[in-house]
Amino acid sequence: MHSDDQTPRPLRASSGTPLRGTARVPGDKSISHRAFLFGGLASGTTRITGLLEGEDVIATGRAMVAMGALIRREGEAFVVDGVGNGCLLEPEAPLDFGNAGTGARLTMGLAGAYNFGATFIGDASLSKRPMGRVLDPLREMGVQVVARSKDRLPLSIHGPKMTAPIAYRVPMPSAQVKSAVLLAGLNTPGVTTVIEPIATRDHTEKMLAGFGAAIDVETKADGVRHIRLEGQGELIGLADFQVPGDPSSAAFPVVAALIVEGSDVTIETVLMNPTRTGLIETLIEMGGSIEILNRRTEGGEDVADLRVRHSALTGVEVPPERAPSMIDEYPALAVAAAFAKGRTTMRGLEELRVKESDRLSAVAAGLAANNIAHEEGADWLIVDGNPDGVGANGEGYGKGTVTTHLDHRIAMSFLVLGLASAHAVTVDDGRMIATSFPEFAGMMAGFGGAIEAAALDP
Repeated sequence: MHSDDQTPRPLRASSGTPLRGTARVPGDKSISHRAFLFGGLASGTTRITGLLEGEDVIATGRAMVAMGALIRREGEAFVVDGVGNGCLLEPEAPLDFGNAGTGARLTMGLAGAYNFGATFIGDASLSKRPMGRVLDPLREMGVQVVARSKDRLPLSIHGPKMTAPIAYRVPMPSAQVKSAVLLAGLNTPGVTTVIEPIATRDHTEKMLAGFGAAIDVETKADGVRHIRLEGQGELIGLADFQVPGDPSSAAFPVVAALIVEGSDVTIETVLMNPTRTGLIETLIEMGGSIEILNRRTEGGEDVADLRVRHSALTGVEVPPERAPSMIDEYPALAVAAAFAKGRTTMRGLEELRVKESDRLSAVAAGLAANNIAHEEGADWLIVDGNPDGVGANGEGYGKGTVTTHLDHRIAMSFLVLGLASAHAVTVDDGRMIATSFPEFAGMMAGFGGAIEAAALDP
């Protein structure tokens, strides 16, 4: 989504045909951000294939170029010549992250450990999102922060002459906070420790080890993870780094195939890291026919192909401790739950209140607009589903227009709803889908799904 074009682009999805075919979703967003960050920091050259070319990831690449890395395109690959750990250059202009919360927070960690200034700016949505939980541990390490409004963009940071290593216990499950502290630790003398009571996605730890960092992860008897990183070591570029398919993007075609009658879809090369498979686990518990085929390892991560067929789903209680492994997938799960028999209860969702939008209230409002029975609480959502797609008033699902709040996952989730509903579903703006899944509408059309430009009623 570029600031020069502010015209909303409504999209409408309608049902009709089963979804059939095989496709590959874009590269994992979390791993793509980190591939640019670590490739840009490592000595030597890293060749990245399968990178997600969404606007968020490209913003992270531009930030690394602004701090001295060289990134060029070679066919399908991105070739990154890194500066070497400890050798980032002061950016001459503000670093513009657009809508990229992950890129902004991780780069704050990376740049915070340098004795130079860096200013972070973003679009209207990113400028509303809290940065304090990343900035708090950085302040403990000696980083100065100047922000116009309480820890929100635009803001400037300036690292000390020498950052102090800390042992930081993350107060809430957040891979971004953990990663920002570890990235600051790369240019900090001594050992930086992150203590993580509830495990979150562990791509930072796995990839840092792959790039040669001295990092050690120990899970204590009580399940608390202690991650220790020795600072100021060398990172070495990787000749062939493959980014596996993003499970958060796979969520949309997977849910669509489960709820659209007659569907049979295969999604290839999906990341199956256990910290990211909560949605697949939940859908299988609900009775979803999801076959996990051809399990293998790529780029140090587990991947597999998923064959998904239309299924009779049953509502379940999703354990709250599963939330970190599927936090971005609850909007898609809510849509699956609408077609399940009985009640699906989702708890432990407070993190959804501070995503690209207040995702919890956006999902609830979208369900309400399309005649789906639900209840919303401070950190929970209950969906009372109907396998026939009929609301409590006897009317079929759909007909509604969903306010996306510039949130790509809200937009895609409710377009999936439209592919299975009695009536079409409209989303008020589809532009921001490009931040994570530019091929979404094209892929769904390739499977036989109807998603088209729409006009909003005045």
